[in-house]
Amino acid sequence: MRRNTKWLIGLGVIVVLFAGIFTVSRLNSSKSANGVKTETVGVAPGPYGDMAKNVIGPLLKKKGYEVKIKEFNDYIQPNKALNSGEIDANLFQHTVYLQTFSQQNHLKLTALDKVPTLGMGIYSKTVKSLKTLKNGATVSLANDPSNLARSLQLLAANKLITLKSGINVATASLADVAKNPKNLKFKTLDAAQLPQSRSNVDLALIPGNFSWNANIKPTSALAMEDLKPDYLNVFVVKSSNKNSDFAKAVKSVLTSQAFKDAIAKSEFKDFQKPASWR
Repeated sequence: MRRNTKWLIGLGVIVVLFAGIFTVSRLNSSKSANGVKTETVGVAPGPYGDMAKNVIGPLLKKKGYEVKIKEFNDYIQPNKALNSGEIDANLFQHTVYLQTFSQQNHLKLTALDKVPTLGMGIYSKTVKSLKTLKNGATVSLANDPSNLARSLQLLAANKLITLKSGINVATASLADVAKNPKNLKFKTLDAAQLPQSRSNVDLALIPGNFSWNANIKPTSALAMEDLKPDYLNVFVVKSSNKNSDFAKAVKSVLTSQAFKDAIAKSEFKDFQKPASWR
């Protein structure tokens, strides 16, 4: 009986030791071997994962943070994962989307600052200039309401169509086209199909994420969207962490000359810059 008691006590000691080791391991799980704290940033398909990893990441490392990228396949999960604490920040959305999504889903998320953003472009494999666009040309547009409205605004900005006066341009649809002087024929598609559609249409209006994923250079665009400030992408954290050391480090990096210089030397140099950079 005494032998069994000693065995049980010994087993208990081992269990306690392992529990302690596991607890210490968990407490230190966010730190790498060199003491740098790891922060997970959620992204969606597009250029911003590379921006976070290759430009923002190295600058944050100098401040004691290692950036780990977690890619999601849609524009819904990155915000929900951030709100639940699964990730520490995200970089994939503009302010308008953040505010709308947060309100609809009762999330408390805060944008720290804007980053250079690739806007929508008008691309073509055959047309060399919008001035030479033929009458009756076919134009492919995204079929989702947000990108469709942006597409129509871009066409209007380049005087290819005129939208009805008094409408909310942020929700414009094809029914809001007042004048179409070139008798353009519109073909609405899923945004992911727009790059491929260039082979079958005269013009394709492609959102930045999708043109980037298709390796279409923004410099090849016949015209680019002039993004309003609220449509530039933002680095987002949970509102309860907006004054954390990590958030302060991010703000410091995004407003630094080092970040501007790094962008200027990167593949993101042609992205539209925040107004504060000018």
